[in-house]
Amino acid sequence: MIRFLTAGESHGKALSVIIEGFPSNMEIDKKYLDFHLKRRMIGDGRGDRMKIETDECEIISGVRNGKTLGSPISVLIKNKDWENWQTKMSIDKNNKKVEKITVPRPGHADLVGSQKYDFDDIRNVIERASARETACRVVAGSVARKFLENFGISIGSFVESIGGIYPRKNYSDNLFNNKIKEKNAWEISLKADKNQVRVFDQKHENEIIKKIEEANQKGETLGGTFYIIATGVPVGLGSYVHYDRKINADISAAMMSINAVKGVEIGMGFQLANIFGSSSNDEITRERKTFSRKTNHSGGIEGGMTTGLPIIVRVAMKPIPTLMSPMNTIDILSRKNLISRKERSDVVAVPACSVVAESMLAWIIAKYFKEKFGGDSMQATKQNY
Repeated sequence: MIRFLTAGESHGKALSVIIEGFPSNMEIDKKYLDFHLKRRMIGDGRGDRMKIETDECEIISGVRNGKTLGSPISVLIKNKDWENWQTKMSIDKNNKKVEKITVPRPGHADLVGSQKYDFDDIRNVIERASARETACRVVAGSVARKFLENFGISIGSFVESIGGIYPRKNYSDNLFNNKIKEKNAWEISLKADKNQVRVFDQKHENEIIKKIEEANQKGETLGGTFYIIATGVPVGLGSYVHYDRKINADISAAMMSINAVKGVEIGMGFQLANIFGSSSNDEITRERKTFSRKTNHSGGIEGGMTTGLPIIVRVAMKPIPTLMSPMNTIDILSRKNLISRKERSDVVAVPACSVVAESMLAWIIAKYFKEKFGGDSMQATKQNY
């Protein structure tokens, strides 16, 4: 079993993550983790926080001479903005007067979080509910990604739409028709990363950037959709036997756990609800000595198990709820009608969210892979595989 635990606040001293369950003798280094942390910060429409934080991690334990020890791996990501927040976020009892936040923002965890945990200062909620925590997930997911690379499993993603602007020619058609040219899904990410908003078409990019500029001028935010793909996944990860061992269920839960994600589809998803069964099923074929499918409408998963075809996941992210043109709300202490406060925010974070989703997909696949093939060392896992 593999698992990870994150800790830290958005403007606290640091974020930390403990990663457990990976075999010994797996090569991993800070440079690899930092590379994917940097990818999390890409994309047009990001806020001022990206100008402050240039995320780098520090591996504290579990790695020696560039290889895992089989013991828990702990990683630290320092918050550079901590210098400006030491009084507000003091760990020790602070005698200095710090303004309490009592006006919740619609669409955030602010109101419900303060009710659940009995806070009279919403800052306590904002700090942990922040998407800053996803930096830890990228670290954990990158360890999982590195593990999977040893077995030819690759993860990639691209943005499909932002603010309702879709491409004229959708790359997903190639995915569903099982005509994906990139045998290695990472090639898809490399191609998408060359673009400011992680799309493939220059005209599509220009239209989206124009929409982002319009939203920024209006004090608005934008959401969008993106795809995550995994190639090289073996047949039979997951199970049809128990409801909680279906890999598609775990993938969906992992995606929904990402801040602002409101929808997940496996394969063609909701499109399958509108067509005949004969059109939705993937006909079985034989390639050399192995079974395959003519199409991949199911997104590489049937009956809660991987089919060996690319895993295809589509995710919908809502607009970031923090607006520069505030909405109506109510003060939790005075009960007066007010407008919500402004917090530093992005206009759009869909490209960054797609990178976080890559890490979450890598984590779930690694979880089921490790469960199936086991091994306390990389040598043992490879032998079992």
